[in-house]
Amino acid sequence: MVQAVSSVAPLADESRQLKLLIDNVSDHAIYLLDTQGRICNWNRGCERVKGYTAEAVIGQHIGLFYTPEDQQLGMPQQALDYARDHGRFIGEGWRVRCNGERFRAGEVIEPVREDGCLLGFVKVTQDVTERYQAQRLLQDAQRAHVQQRQLDNVGRLTRGLAHEFNNLLTTIGNALDLIALRPGADGRSKELVDLAQAAADRGSLLTRQLLAFSSDQTLVREPVVVQEFLLDALPVLRRACPASIEVKLNLTSDLPLIITDGVQLHSAVLNLVLNSGEAMPQGGTVTITAEVEQRLAPDLSQPMRRHYVAIAVTDEGNGMPPDIAERASEPFFTTKEVGKGSGLGLSQVFGFVSQCDGFVDVQTAPGRGTTVRLLLPVIEEVEHV
Repeated sequence: MVQAVSSVAPLADESRQLKLLIDNVSDHAIYLLDTQGRICNWNRGCERVKGYTAEAVIGQHIGLFYTPEDQQLGMPQQALDYARDHGRFIGEGWRVRCNGERFRAGEVIEPVREDGCLLGFVKVTQDVTERYQAQRLLQDAQRAHVQQRQLDNVGRLTRGLAHEFNNLLTTIGNALDLIALRPGADGRSKELVDLAQAAADRGSLLTRQLLAFSSDQTLVREPVVVQEFLLDALPVLRRACPASIEVKLNLTSDLPLIITDGVQLHSAVLNLVLNSGEAMPQGGTVTITAEVEQRLAPDLSQPMRRHYVAIAVTDEGNGMPPDIAERASEPFFTTKEVGKGSGLGLSQVFGFVSQCDGFVDVQTAPGRGTTVRLLLPVIEEVEHV
């Protein structure tokens, strides 16, 4: 009987009951603050959540747990002032453990009063990092789903428009070809026909971009001799640029064959040449080079080196700052004025080259021009590291 009383007696003390209750809450940090925000006492859950021992923090201000940015903004004192004036503060933010690790904390601060006099504050903190990250992942997934639905809708619309527009351009192109063949045309007429044909070429390029974006165009792969391909394309590339832009070739002899879609490659090179020309409104030179390079293939689980034919388009323009260069391949991203560009050019180039198991290398800097290199793998050339 005496033993039973001795085992129950400690729990009859209300202060001991309260201490045992608070100390055994392990997933919440509960601590008592004075009116200035200094820590007077805390439970063992604080050591688990915060990583400090009681001896290390008793007497310290609660700002110790806040990030340096929040400390500079005065957020610890703002939270105490709000709790004092409104009876409770409820918030969530990033906090710092003893080892410097940041975690997401949900917290409640309530004032402690006696006879209307403020004695201090009780603060309860819970680590909600997992819940916060789960919410962020859910929000990201929801945004990605909405964006994908929007892109699907835009893809269906652009696919229909591109086919209709392409039919119109075919008619226009055929008519221009017939006009150009008529005898007795003067120089002015020929100049106007050339301008109209250049506009039709650019319209045709836009339809190919739209079809590539809408995933309605498959690659027709065939062996391509790069030197012959670029020499054949040169007249069209020159015609697409203003008279102030010179387009020249600098080719390495005996380039190996590549397997690709010649029409899509023509569109990609034309895209790059047009971008280079627009980067030099006062005129300049666009240089197209082609050479063999041995590079480490990206995005492969096993590192390997491959031989690529690198087709590079270089301009003498102002170049791009890093933030613009990073977004250059995004669909519909453009720095041009409305009506001056679709924002699909480089995204189509990146997508096409990626489909060919190659990659795109962009070298640019403000005031130093831009070089875009299309690295397309040589036929059956693979070498393990």
